[in-house]
Amino acid sequence: MTPQAKLIFTASLLLGTTITISSNHWIMAWAGLEINTLAILPLISKSHHPRAIEAATKYFLTQAAASALVLFSSMTNAWHTGQWDITQLTHPTSCLILTSAIAMKLGLAPFHFWFPEVLQGAPLTTGLLLSTAMKFPPITLLFMTSPSLNPTLLTCMAILSTALGGWMGLNQTQVRKILAFSSISHLGWMTIIISYAPKLTLLNFYLYALMTTAVFLTLNSIKTLKLSTLMTTWTKTPALSAMLFLTLLSLAGLPPLTGFLPKWLIIQELTKQDMATTAIMISLLSLLSLFFYLRLAYCATITLPPHTTNHMKQWRTNNRTSTMIAILTVSSTMLLPISPMLPPIL
Repeated sequence: MTPQAKLIFTASLLLGTTITISSNHWIMAWAGLEINTLAILPLISKSHHPRAIEAATKYFLTQAAASALVLFSSMTNAWHTGQWDITQLTHPTSCLILTSAIAMKLGLAPFHFWFPEVLQGAPLTTGLLLSTAMKFPPITLLFMTSPSLNPTLLTCMAILSTALGGWMGLNQTQVRKILAFSSISHLGWMTIIISYAPKLTLLNFYLYALMTTAVFLTLNSIKTLKLSTLMTTWTKTPALSAMLFLTLLSLAGLPPLTGFLPKWLIIQELTKQDMATTAIMISLLSLLSLFFYLRLAYCATITLPPHTTNHMKQWRTNNRTSTMIAILTVSSTMLLPISPMLPPIL
C-alpha cells in the first residue's frame, strides 16, 4: 500500500470518528460510522491473503448490518417523537434496537462472534485500530444515549461479555485472538457501569486503549503472532519482554498497576448502587481472563525453551516505535497513584 493511500485512509478514519463524536443529529452520526467502516476495510485486507479478505468481508457485513440498525432505530424514534437529536432517544423500541446495533458495532456479547475472526485476519497495527480507535465512536453514542437505555439489559449483556470473553480466551494459542477476547471482556466492564456513572466508562475505555496500544506495539516490535514465538522473545529483548509482562498484568487489573484503577472505581460505584452481587459476579468472571493474561505473561518472560525452535531469529527489532512503547508501558503500569485526583472529575 502506497503512503498516499495510507494517508487518505488514516485521514478518513479521523474524519469519520470526529463527525460521529461531535454530532447531535442521528444522520451525521451514522455518516461518520460509515466513513470509518469504509476507511478501515482496505487496511484490513491490504495483505491480499485469503484470511485478510475473509476478515474484511466479515467486518463489512457486520458493520453494515449494525449501521442499518442505527438508522432504523433513529428513524423509528423520529417517526414517533419527531426528534432527530441523539440525546432525545425516548421510544422503547428504538432504545432496544439501538442497544443491539451498538453491541454489534463494539463486539459486545451476544454480538461478539465477528470480532476474534476479524482481528485474527488483520495485521497487528490494523488490529490495534480495530480494538481501540474503531470502538471510540460507538462508545460515544452509548455514552450520549445511556440515560434512555435499559440498565437491566445492559447489565446482562455486560456479565455475558465478561464471562464469554474469559471462557473463550482460555484455550487460544493465537495472540491476536487472545487480545480480541480480552477486548470483549473489558467491554463488559465498560457497559455494566454506563447507566450509573457514564464518565467511569470513558475512563475505563481510555485506560484500556492505553494498555492495549502498549501491548500491540510491543508485539509488533518483536514480530509475535502466536504463543510459541512469544516463548523465544526473552533471549532477544529481555527489557521489552519484562515490560510486556507488567503491561499484561496491568491489563488483567492486578492491584499496584494502572489496570486496577477502573475496576476498583467500578466495583465501588456498583456497591453504592446496591449491586454488590453484580460486582461480585463480574469480579469473579474477570478471574477467567486473568488466567490467559498470566499465560501470555508466563510465555513472554518465564519460559526459556531448551530446544531449538523452527522459526527464524531476528538480529534486530524494529526500533522506530521504541520511544512510544516506553511512554505507553510506563503509563500502563504506574498511573494508580493519580486515583485521588479523579473523584472531582467523575
